[in-house]
Amino acid sequence: MREIALHLMDIAENSVAAEARNVSIEVHENLQSDLLKVIVTDDGRGMDEETAKQVLDPFYTTRTTRKVGLGIPLLKLAAEMSEGGLSLVSEAGKGAKIEAHFRHSHIDRMPLGDLASTFLALLVSHPKIHWVFDYRTTDKNGNVDNFEFDDTELKKELGEVSITEPEILKFVRGLIEEGIRASALQTTV
Repeated sequence: MREIALHLMDIAENSVAAEARNVSIEVHENLQSDLLKVIVTDDGRGMDEETAKQVLDPFYTTRTTRKVGLGIPLLKLAAEMSEGGLSLVSEAGKGAKIEAHFRHSHIDRMPLGDLASTFLALLVSHPKIHWVFDYRTTDKNGNVDNFEFDDTELKKELGEVSITEPEILKFVRGLIEEGIRASALQTTV
């Protein structure tokens, strides 16, 4: 995977496969501390301590369709290649939290990619999941800007109307893209 957004999608899909009902995706770009952090938290099945250790091994997978599980190990490698790291905290029956951090300005840090499309794809693909997306930026002076999208209100307003209706998709995409763009602008000014 060449973009952090694709890693986030992969991890979120793992959360869905683990029967999570609530998934939170956080992206924090901090130019003051030269740190990029991504966090995915879910309330799925979780893992016992031994499984959580094994997940970091690319030759371990719980899937029956293939013999390797590269998603998390590749994200860990990408983070380490840019002076960062990855942590996984999980407890059986209580969900999981995966956090990867990167030196923001590192030449080998992969680009964020299209966060808005990634989140929209997850929202549309898994409408029964409660999704929260948080994008936070901190500029070099320590000024913080934050965009949070919690799908609770949207789903409540839509009622029986499908989120996949073209006009609704267009609205949600615009909302997410504008929120990310507005927060990201702060770090470039």
